[in-house]
Amino acid sequence: MKTTTQQIISWILRLLAAILMLQTLFFKFTAAPESVYIFSTLKMEPWGRLLTGIAELVASILILYPSTIAFGALLGLGIMSGAMLSHLLVLGIEIQGDGGQLFLYAVLVWISCLMLLLLHKQVLLQILHKWRKAE
Repeated sequence: MKTTTQQIISWILRLLAAILMLQTLFFKFTAAPESVYIFSTLKMEPWGRLLTGIAELVASILILYPSTIAFGALLGLGIMSGAMLSHLLVLGIEIQGDGGQLFLYAVLVWISCLMLLLLHKQVLLQILHKWRKAE
């Protein structure tokens, strides 16, 4: 990350991904009917709902903390890949008349995380290089 433009883009992507993931936590942690329906349909209620919420919280924190952006983005990519696959293979795009909003949020977070990972890939590459040297 060198230029101001890259920093601005990074912040926009970080805020978008973190805000979208964080805003769904209330519904997951309070057992909102839509969340319970989703995870019951996936046969992962309640543990899947709670673990997903915790993972999204961790990903959001990592994305917002400058030195861990790449790790948060990688975690976010994994979580949202699972969410999108669940929609496509089991749940359907639209859930309980939401017009596909949850699926769209997952896609937006996935794209944001992918772009963040590309912008901050040097951090991961440096760590992998150090890890290889240690072996």
